[in-house]
Amino acid sequence: MPSALQAAILGIVQGVTEFLPVSSTAHLLLGGRLLGFQDPDGVFTVMIQLGSVLAVVWLYRAKIAEVVVGLPTKPEAQHFALMLLVAFLPAAVLGALLSGFIKRVLYKTFMVMAVTFILGGIVILIVERRQKTIRVRVIDRTPLSTAFGIGLCQALALVPGVSRSGGTIIGALLLGLDRPAAAEFSFFLAIPTMAAAFAHDLYEVRHSLTAARAGDIAIGFVMAFLASVVVVKPFLEFIRRSGFGPFAWYRIVLGVCLFAALTAGWL
Repeated sequence: MPSALQAAILGIVQGVTEFLPVSSTAHLLLGGRLLGFQDPDGVFTVMIQLGSVLAVVWLYRAKIAEVVVGLPTKPEAQHFALMLLVAFLPAAVLGALLSGFIKRVLYKTFMVMAVTFILGGIVILIVERRQKTIRVRVIDRTPLSTAFGIGLCQALALVPGVSRSGGTIIGALLLGLDRPAAAEFSFFLAIPTMAAAFAHDLYEVRHSLTAARAGDIAIGFVMAFLASVVVVKPFLEFIRRSGFGPFAWYRIVLGVCLFAALTAGWL
């Protein structure tokens, strides 16, 4: 299979899975292995993530512009920015401390992904069935203490297979956000989190960037952007109607299949 086609497929995988509670990182690692895609130092994976970040910025450009313009004078804008900063800090600190170990060890261990897929799915099912008191229906009104708690849950996604959006959404549900607010909080929190991860990883792989990889990276980047743009709004409508249960079952089935494949020696 031509590398350009592989890059397009993986770009779509990145864009579709980034904002679903199913772990885009694990899907990219698995997809790359199954397709035989060569990604020295993870350069391709690092670069196409920016496509998903820019997709959220584009989709929520009006809200972002409103917050940026209102920062000097509007308390609501200041609270929104501070809320995202507080939620971002746990992953930023733990990521800086542990990213080396996680990438050297956990990213190469598919059994970890199989286990986290299954456990994550079970957790989602439990949270979905749990009786919750809804305290926040509009993310602008999220208390800072709640935002910090959501940020702690997001930090769990440093382990591949946990899912950044999944950790954020489940944390938000447990702390009193309704489903759409939990999903939107995850979208906005993705902007600083993924931008920081992109900058950090780009610096680490800067010497591996070559003109020969530019074509594949460009294709993957564009496909990740387009796929994310297409997925985000329908995802919000889907969870309003059906909740997160279908994603939980998907995780469990995928985890069991991955476990079986590893046991049989197919991966």
